[in-house]
Amino acid sequence: MTIGFRIMKRRRKVQAALVERFHALPVANVSDCMSRMAAAGPALRPLHRNGKLAGVALTVKTRPGDNLLLHKAIDLAEPGDVIVVDGGGDLTTALMGEIMLYLAVARGVAGFVINGAVRDLDEIRRINLPLYAAGITHRGPYKDGPGEINVPIAISGMVIEPGDLIIGDADGVLAVPAADAEAVLAAAEMKQSAEEKEIAAIHAGTIDRRWVDAALVAKGCKIEA
Repeated sequence: MTIGFRIMKRRRKVQAALVERFHALPVANVSDCMSRMAAAGPALRPLHRNGKLAGVALTVKTRPGDNLLLHKAIDLAEPGDVIVVDGGGDLTTALMGEIMLYLAVARGVAGFVINGAVRDLDEIRRINLPLYAAGITHRGPYKDGPGEINVPIAISGMVIEPGDLIIGDADGVLAVPAADAEAVLAAAEMKQSAEEKEIAAIHAGTIDRRWVDAALVAKGCKIEA
C-alpha cells in the first residue's frame, strides 16, 4: 500500500433520509448538540451566494497547490456527495475553479469544502453550488499528485471520515460522524423546537428571564440594589 498516493473505497455513509432532515437545521444548533467541540475553523467561509449545504463526505487529501486527486474525486462522486479537501490551508494556489465546478454540478455533487484556495469567484457565485473555502487567488493549480481519496482528514482539528455527514450555512461548516448522526439529529431537532417556542414567547411578551439573575446569584455575582 502506498501511503500518500492512493484511492480507497468508501465503506459506509450516512443515509439520505438523515441528510435531508439535517438540511432544515441551523449548523449552530447541531454544533451545540455536539458539545461545541467540533469546528472547521473561521477561515472556511461560504463563497456561493446563498443556500445551505448538506451531504455525504467524499474526502480528499492533497499536496498544497495540486488538484490531480480532486479531479479524480469529482469523477468518483455520487449524487449528494460533498467533496471535502484538505489542501493544507495553502492560499497561494487555487485548487479548483469554474470548469471543475461545472463537472461537479453534472455529477450531482452537493457541494465543496476546500481547506485551501479557489478561483473564478464570479462563476462560483453565479452557479451557486454550496462551496466553502479558505481563500481566493487567480493562480492555478498543478496536476502531479500525490494525494489520497476516501481517507480520514482533519481541518482545524475537526476530523472528517469518508461517509460522514457534512453540513454548512452562513455560520460555517460542521462534520457529524456517521455513527452519531441519528443521536445528534434527535438532540438538534429538540433544541430547534425549544428555540422556536422561546422566540414565540419573546414575540408574545411572555418570555421568562428570571434565569439570568438566578445564574448570576448562583455564581456569586454581587448585584447592587
